[in-house]
Amino acid sequence: MTHVNGRGRLIYGCMGLGGSWDGESYGAAEIEQAAAAIEVARRIGVELFDHADIYRSGKSEAVFGEVLARSQGLREKILLQTKCGIRLGERGLDTHYDLSREAIVERVNESLKRLQTDYVDILLLHRPDPLMDPREVGYAVGQLMAEGKVRQLGVSNMSGAQIEYLQDRLETPIVANQLEMSLLRRDWLESTVLVNHTEGLGISFPHGTVEHGMAKGIELQAYGSMAQGRYTGAPSAGLTAAEAVTSDMLQRLAGEKGTTPEAVLLGWLMRHPARISPVIGTTNTGRIAACEDAPSVAAAMTRAEWYGLWVAARGNNIP
Repeated sequence: MTHVNGRGRLIYGCMGLGGSWDGESYGAAEIEQAAAAIEVARRIGVELFDHADIYRSGKSEAVFGEVLARSQGLREKILLQTKCGIRLGERGLDTHYDLSREAIVERVNESLKRLQTDYVDILLLHRPDPLMDPREVGYAVGQLMAEGKVRQLGVSNMSGAQIEYLQDRLETPIVANQLEMSLLRRDWLESTVLVNHTEGLGISFPHGTVEHGMAKGIELQAYGSMAQGRYTGAPSAGLTAAEAVTSDMLQRLAGEKGTTPEAVLLGWLMRHPARISPVIGTTNTGRIAACEDAPSVAAAMTRAEWYGLWVAARGNNIP
């Protein structure tokens, strides 16, 4: 896995592609939207495109596959990852998890068919399944790798302890952990400084997960990294006082650095020594393009600027 200047890399998240979440079919408009997003993402240096079998009821993968099918040589120029493990609207349940051997193999084969490719570069286990047998996961992943359908394995929404438990029973290394991480959703960061502090009682993020990733060389991929536009485009009337201050600070820093607020926002994440890789989830090609300078902003961001954004976002000083 390659990183820019020793830091993370930009990843494009494809959850917004494919139209609605219902069972309606996609058409030319959705395929063109996917093609435009892929083109701009590649233009700013993105190589890795992130999927999941459930995104838009499979249509995110399907429209991406249509673009791959009509773009000769594109598959060899990019990296693909997808996820499995969440089941929606099946067996009388709105949601349940399934990381059984049969389910993993079935879902990966379905994803490959929709993506119109023979393999994915990384398979992520989407959420922890309390009924998971790590040996079954190992059998499934081993089979898929032997068949050339999966090249590397990662997880999503898992703690360091859960990864360690799973890794002990796998022959292949876990290379990535995708978590919600942003300047808005900061529990991953707060947990590292609120040890033995009453303020930390309200933090649910499992302490040690970031450190585990750093120690084991596991890439931390940050979904929700752009904070749903709260700091870089949301109407000011709808912001909290802390969000408004942070938005203004991002605008000021962007002006000083000759770049965009989006680049500063993602650069803040990438400045962390965990080499966090932000997942860009917008389908707006202008906002995708605005992220281009994030790696260089991260490399140049001072400690004072980094802490200043953190304190502004939390609305009060750190302990």
